[in-house]
Amino acid sequence: MIFRQLFDPETSTYTYLLADETTREAVLIDPVREHSERDATLVRELGLALRFTLETHVHADHITGADALREKLGSRAGVGAAAGVGCADLALADGAAVRVGGLELRAIATPGHTSGCTTYTCAAAGMAFTGDALLIRGCGRTDFQQGDARTLFRSVRERILTLPDATLLYPGHDYRGRTVTTVAEEKRWNPRLGLARSEDDFVAIMAALKLDYPRRMDESVPANLRCGTGPMPALRAPAVANLVAGQAGRQDVEVDFGAGI
Repeated sequence: MIFRQLFDPETSTYTYLLADETTREAVLIDPVREHSERDATLVRELGLALRFTLETHVHADHITGADALREKLGSRAGVGAAAGVGCADLALADGAAVRVGGLELRAIATPGHTSGCTTYTCAAAGMAFTGDALLIRGCGRTDFQQGDARTLFRSVRERILTLPDATLLYPGHDYRGRTVTTVAEEKRWNPRLGLARSEDDFVAIMAALKLDYPRRMDESVPANLRCGTGPMPALRAPAVANLVAGQAGRQDVEVDFGAGI
């Protein structure tokens, strides 16, 4: 398998390229629109055919490169069915498989950060791509986009941390330069979702967070509901209307270095 981990320094977003080494078919997870040319160039340089772009959720901090890559390389856009992204070529139900050559990714619904969060597992490679549902020693916030702390706790504990202990977990972001963790590490060391924490502990932790309104949320969410098409005005979207009132101004996801957006 060919594997590359790519990075957007503005939002600390990771994009992942996976490909079958024999057939040269590839998939990109969580592409960022500003880096679509970088990603397309890498795909061409490696002699790959990009079949799919997959989103772990409807992002609030950046605009997806799905549409740009669809235009450049003819890839098809996939997202969890519960995300409600009508422009997606693939609305992936829980348990759906995406295949590129001999490589199989399985879409596992892990809601709680947003209602449509999806983790992609690659059992053959011992990998899982968790988006913002589970970060390294942290997790995504639960105060907007139909987020719910109890739902996230159950998603992570029942659907991610039940994977084999050696499974490599690749997050949607990291704000301290870390690149990968494992199920065993997060069960032991995650201060929010590790096995030492109860569901009520987690709910209390998330309720106590004081996080700023994401700076690009009002443009990113509506654009991502359209697969990243066109310039979008900074207007508040219905999808973010349940954000805690009074949070406005700059983006600061590093309040406790554990809150993905």
